Amino acid sequence: MPSRHLRRYQAPEWWPISTKEAVWVVRPSPGPHPLAKSLPLALLVRDVLRYTKTLREARYVIGKGLIKVDGRVRRDYKYPVGLMDIVEIVPTNEVYRMVPHPTKFLWPIPIGQEEARYKLCRIENKTMVKGGQIQLNLHDGRNLQLPYEEGSKYNTLDSVLIDINEDKIVDYIKLELGSLGLIVDGKNVGHYGKITEIIQTYRKRGSTVKIVTGDGKEVRTIVNYLFALGREKPSITIMPQQLTQSQ
Repeated sequence: MPSRHLRRYQAPEWWPISTKEAVWVVRPSPGPHPLAKSLPLALLVRDVLRYTKTLREARYVIGKGLIKVDGRVRRDYKYPVGLMDIVEIVPTNEVYRMVPHPTKFLWPIPIGQEEARYKLCRIENKTMVKGGQIQLNLHDGRNLQLPYEEGSKYNTLDSVLIDINEDKIVDYIKLELGSLGLIVDGKNVGHYGKITEIIQTYRKRGSTVKIVTGDGKEVRTIVNYLFALGREKPSITIMPQQLTQSQ
């Protein structure tokens, strides 16, 4: 099998492709997001945003440097685009954020230029590195090194709002009672609301969490599927009319 392609029937079910149109589909390059939770940039341009009609056209547009992901030009048509990534169409100044969707799993929503420099990331791990600094490992493969005193205040599974232009933290959101949580995986993906209950287990990521959405619906998931979104309101635009509203 060609390394750059993937059999269509093996692709994630949420990808917007037909399994009967052809045998092969673009395989995402190794990158910041796993295959099951990302979409190759070419498919995003062609099948989701519909800026092109063919893969050849999508490769041309991407190769010309007309698409940015998180503020950087990406010329690899197989580049994996995933959760919370910011995609900018350079000629039109259109900007999109990839967010969880109740039926499409992951989908781009338009955001304003003022939000294009801010990205919400989850802390997946933190480690001690040389010089006594603490390194935060974020969900999108980004690593931030901070002085020990500053880095020690951050906890895994909490979220940080990043200024991607300067690669620095501008806000910190704890995953705790009273915060807003967004479900990013599982059968309840796309719902968000206020965290009202956390049932701890010996394994932190397996703890059960209950959120209450804006219409009063109670939804349960595990901590590993939850993304701390904000305090009184979401820190970023997630298009409430497409998702289950919390306010």
